[in-house]
Amino acid sequence: MRLSQYPINTAKETPAEAEVLSHQLMLRAGLIRREAAGLYSWLPMGLRTLRKAETIIREEMDRAGALEVIMPVFQPAELWQESGRWTEYGPELLRFKDRHERDFVAGPTHEEVITDIVRRDIKSYRQLPVNFYQVQTKFRDEIRPRFGVMRAREFIMKDAYSFHVDAASLQQGYRAMYDAYTRIFTRMGLDFRAVRADSGPIGGDVSQEFHVLAASGEDAIVFSDEDGYAANLEAAEALPPMEPRPAPRETMTRVPTPGARTIVELSRMLEVEPSRCVKTLLVEGSEEDVVALVVRGDHELNAVKAQRLPGVANPLRMAGAERIARATGAQAGYIGPVGLRGRVYVDHSALALADFICGANEKDMHLTGVNWDRDVGAVTAADIRNVREGDPSPSGRGHLRMARGIEVGHIFQLGSKYSRPLKAAVLDESGKEVTLLMGCYGIGVTRVVAAAIEQNHDERGIIWPEPLAPFQVVLVPLNLQKSARVREVADRLYNELSAQGIEVLYDDRDARPGVKFADAELLGIPHRLVVGDRGLEAGRLEYRYRRDSENTEFAAGEAIDFIKARMR
Repeated sequence: MRLSQYPINTAKETPAEAEVLSHQLMLRAGLIRREAAGLYSWLPMGLRTLRKAETIIREEMDRAGALEVIMPVFQPAELWQESGRWTEYGPELLRFKDRHERDFVAGPTHEEVITDIVRRDIKSYRQLPVNFYQVQTKFRDEIRPRFGVMRAREFIMKDAYSFHVDAASLQQGYRAMYDAYTRIFTRMGLDFRAVRADSGPIGGDVSQEFHVLAASGEDAIVFSDEDGYAANLEAAEALPPMEPRPAPRETMTRVPTPGARTIVELSRMLEVEPSRCVKTLLVEGSEEDVVALVVRGDHELNAVKAQRLPGVANPLRMAGAERIARATGAQAGYIGPVGLRGRVYVDHSALALADFICGANEKDMHLTGVNWDRDVGAVTAADIRNVREGDPSPSGRGHLRMARGIEVGHIFQLGSKYSRPLKAAVLDESGKEVTLLMGCYGIGVTRVVAAAIEQNHDERGIIWPEPLAPFQVVLVPLNLQKSARVREVADRLYNELSAQGIEVLYDDRDARPGVKFADAELLGIPHRLVVGDRGLEAGRLEYRYRRDSENTEFAAGEAIDFIKARMR
């Protein structure tokens, strides 16, 4: 492709609207353009990378035996009402009426539609297992779309859905998708990790996320330094301390703590470590007025773990001031488990403390020397905190380390969450009707492109992994409009490289060398080949790999072999 014929407008300045680096570079490089909040057009250069990602995904899904389909973006409300998600999904589900006043949704996902297809077309166990996938537009009405295509309202997803007659078959299908995803992200040249995850609103019992590792990642992921254990922060298990709880040595004492509403303020006032304190949080209950959650002062509550507990409202909601006052007679910051009525969950690490400090359920007062059993009524032990760097690994080997990641894929074992309400069943080998089990497997295709940039860039621009680069080689002739020799050699190289199946971006613009070099680096093309009069006089061409800081000269007559040897 000749760049003079390519409608690309690069920019030196960072757009004010762009918050994260991938968004900045995609706008500066002319890969995308914003149409409205969370809505983007993909321009030719960006679309080339997007299509390369789609191609890799399709090849590996086909290799895994999945069958490609296309389902409608807009879905009838009746299917969502059958599954129960019409009321459960929340405001991210865009609902609308057509001219006949019939309800529809803009599909954020397609479990209902594919289950409807299967319940009508699959009648026998002999037709199973089966896996359908699509690369399709999705819409989620995010309250605050941000980070460019990373968290847009409209995006492209590869979603797949498998159907099985029993749990063993589902396990096999799930494993096949895990292996396919591993091949996909490996082929894309991304540094990634698969982690255990919470299933969220999609549902199901088992799920794993695939994260591209990047310092700018939204998600915290944890992993063992001695084996393959990995999980996102929401799902990582915090093990109970191995040491037994010490015996009580202090007497419970009320102490004035005026204005000490936080653990930081309390520990400074009493000159103790935050780990000697506990904080008690009141949340809305699903059956009762409020539920108490107690964690050690230096730990953070894990909302996902907490909202799974019996009696706790899901999603987790903190109790308001009125409910706190009714339950404790105090206000937030001074709540403690002593004398507290109702359901109380205590994290394992807090339950291992003796002679601890907590709120006295009275304004400006705390209790010291508090001990479980002796001073506090019945409580329930639970894992409700976030793990921290250095915690023992739940696998039993090593300790946990933490990194940042960008979620680009998620696989689920859904079980019968959708097939049961939608009555998707077949006759098994004995003629008995069996409800199908489902798996669900998603990749955020547009997000993959942004994640690749977040992981691969420098101060000059994008550094594409070669499998995702819009072009493999950028050919930069210097003074092309003034030198017939440069034009002749550059034209010949362009034709010869193209004939070898190499994708070449030929910068034949009438522009200064500095402009051409800056654009080549901004666009992130892996291999740069420079043709200039000075080099040709010596029979040499100039080469630089995008990650390198120095140029390499080589014999002009060896260009094709030289470039092919360096392509990965």
